[in-house]
Amino acid sequence: MKVLLFCGVLSFCATCAQAGPNINIGTVYDYLDGDKSTYLKRVFNGGSSTAFVRVNIFEMIFDVAGQATEHPLDNHGEGAARRSGLVASPARLIVPASGMQALRLLYVGERDYERYYRVRYVPVVPEREDQFAVSEAEREQYKVSLTAGVNIMAGYGAIFFVRPKHTRFDTKVHDSASEYRVENAGNSTIELGEFKDCSQSDPRECLATRSHHVLPGRHFVLPKMPGRVYAYELIESNKKTKVNVQP
Repeated sequence: MKVLLFCGVLSFCATCAQAGPNINIGTVYDYLDGDKSTYLKRVFNGGSSTAFVRVNIFEMIFDVAGQATEHPLDNHGEGAARRSGLVASPARLIVPASGMQALRLLYVGERDYERYYRVRYVPVVPEREDQFAVSEAEREQYKVSLTAGVNIMAGYGAIFFVRPKHTRFDTKVHDSASEYRVENAGNSTIELGEFKDCSQSDPRECLATRSHHVLPGRHFVLPKMPGRVYAYELIESNKKTKVNVQP
């Protein structure tokens, strides 16, 4: 089955606790449409302490088997604003307790084919080299407040799709008695959202709902099983189509 299954959430737990910053990045799949160059992302902090968040960007390169390798991009050095690819602005966020901070993800460069990035939002204890806009006294006070109790420092990763400038969707479906096949003949990723695999005799008996992303030139194959029915929502950018697969 040549379909992409992304692991969107990445946890970096320092210790187990109930206090400290607790960030939430909302959606873990974000898309930059072909007619847009920037994307607004909001990071929320539901914790009891300020969150100092570093934004790290990795370009994802897929081989013919669909396996990805990640290549870190300089998003914090002096040359970050001048390089091509995906750039976060700002790359360091100070998110107050029970508050929110926004950043923009900007793509610079050619848009002749689709590109993929993993964006990691990692809370840190600010050090001088991190270049957060806080004084030495504020840094030390923050460290003291965290060491006063056990705390959680958990980060999250999101997958960012940069669609081609001239996006073209061409989804082909091949349905037979034994299998159901979805082929992506376009130049941008499609999503089979809210995919349901349920019992034909009891629609309440279903496997866990999940989503499948099908990259350009790849396909998704579902072997049909006796007594099972399937349904999903085909998502092509802003176009959504509900699909029921015939037994």
